Amino acid sequence: MPHTTPPASASSLCTPRTLLKGATITLCVNTGIALMLWWANTGPLNEQMVYSQAIGLSIWALINAGAVWLARPGDPGGFPRGWRMALLVPGGVLLGATIGTTLGNLYAKHPGQLLVTTNPRMAWMMLVMTFVVGSAMTLYFYLAGKSSYLQAELERTQRQTSEAQLRLLESQLEPHMLFNTLANLRVLISLDPVRAQTMLDHIIAYLRATLSASRHGPDSPPHTLEAEFARLGDYLALMAIRMGPRLQVTLELPDALRHAPIPPLLLQPLAENAIQHGLEPKVEGGHLTIRASQHGPHLRLEVTDTGLGCPQLHTSASAATASSATDPMPDSHASQHTSGFGLTQVRERLATAYGDQATFELLANHPTGTTANVQINHIFPA
Repeated sequence: MPHTTPPASASSLCTPRTLLKGATITLCVNTGIALMLWWANTGPLNEQMVYSQAIGLSIWALINAGAVWLARPGDPGGFPRGWRMALLVPGGVLLGATIGTTLGNLYAKHPGQLLVTTNPRMAWMMLVMTFVVGSAMTLYFYLAGKSSYLQAELERTQRQTSEAQLRLLESQLEPHMLFNTLANLRVLISLDPVRAQTMLDHIIAYLRATLSASRHGPDSPPHTLEAEFARLGDYLALMAIRMGPRLQVTLELPDALRHAPIPPLLLQPLAENAIQHGLEPKVEGGHLTIRASQHGPHLRLEVTDTGLGCPQLHTSASAATASSATDPMPDSHASQHTSGFGLTQVRERLATAYGDQATFELLANHPTGTTANVQINHIFPA
């Protein structure tokens, strides 16, 4: 299930990866400046290198530290805006240049002298280059940070949109299931009031569990296969009351997969489709098997029935691209079996949650019946 990502903050400037990248770029730029100054015959290469690295790294460290200190929540990339940015850049450049020059003077063995008096040409060149390069690097890091911030915000918005779409599809699916169940209850009231009372008790339990699940917010734990099978068990208890011994059910959920996350109400529409169009119209009923299994990093969910089946099936469909997994067929029963409301919801919810990483297919089951396969790719460590 999608998870909410918090907005980027100033602390993102201090991640090991960001600091390493910034330090590496600064070292490379400083080396280039030192080579340029040496080529311009402003002093020995070793002194140029020390001056350049000391000044550049001091400016980089001060601007990063100042950005973390001055930034406010919502500043893109963790860099301050407005007057805080106007204060940070020149202040960081001037202070960093002073610290770096002092360190360079110590290395060059004239600690009490100013570079502007010992080597005026080098001092002015380094001052100009320090301001230009320091401002350019600050702009680069600011734009890079802002780009990362906007990318994170875009991904967060897309995840929130996907979650809202999943909740919308779930809200459409639940009334559909409830109306079908109430219609079954209405028929059963006149035929067998005692079984109708038992069925009503199961409906109440099912609705209570559904209401509890619908109250989960974006920060709630993800919906798991264990919860999905529990809710599915409530639904199948309702169907067992209606069909009696004509419906036999097997649920297979390995312990290792109980906590695997999936969208809510993913299996129930497949079970409902198998019962309504495969098992219930068959005089002797049949067997419904629902299993979850792991195949490498992939999760596979199967809903298999021994019902009437469908004479024509398009055997493969990508959940991301197929709004209908089957070609239109003249047989109305077959059309409902392969492209009804519930199956359309399953395809749309898989596409919303997983894109092209999920597939959905309907296969003919031998000797009779239908198998619905859902595979979600790369949700387990390889």
